[in-house]
Amino acid sequence: MKRKLWLPVAVAMMVLQVATVQAKETKPDVKANTKDEFAAVADHVRQQMGPGGRFENVDKDDQATVNRDLSNMSSLYDKFGTVDAMDQSTKVELYNNQSEVNAILTRHDADREVCEQVKPMGSNIPKTVCRTQRQIDQENGSAQRFMQDQSQRTQLKGGH
Repeated sequence: MKRKLWLPVAVAMMVLQVATVQAKETKPDVKANTKDEFAAVADHVRQQMGPGGRFENVDKDDQATVNRDLSNMSSLYDKFGTVDAMDQSTKVELYNNQSEVNAILTRHDADREVCEQVKPMGSNIPKTVCRTQRQIDQENGSAQRFMQDQSQRTQLKGGH
């Protein structure tokens, strides 16, 4: 009888210990209603995909996709001038391009805030800790460099 009660309690405790991760999404900057507004936004996005930019972590394939979609959107604005002047099928095409760009940029946004619940050492009370994706990437890079340095030092000293 005691064993039947103990097992669900143990399972519940394990489930509660799992850290939850939430990302506070910040919307990327790809939204404009006129050709001129869009040109400024597209230039800004392309600039931010460069070194040191907000979206510098976008890989080459995704950069090509973003640039292709921005070019497609630009050609739609060249043809119609404003969103209001576009027919329904063109608006759908614009929306699909914009959605793909937003998804890629959101996934690689260095300013995106990621929050997780962690238990501080010596306490069972979880605490919510929030960091930007840039901070997480920097910490991971530092940890990897440290591990590589330690590995090289061990190899230089020799075996035992």
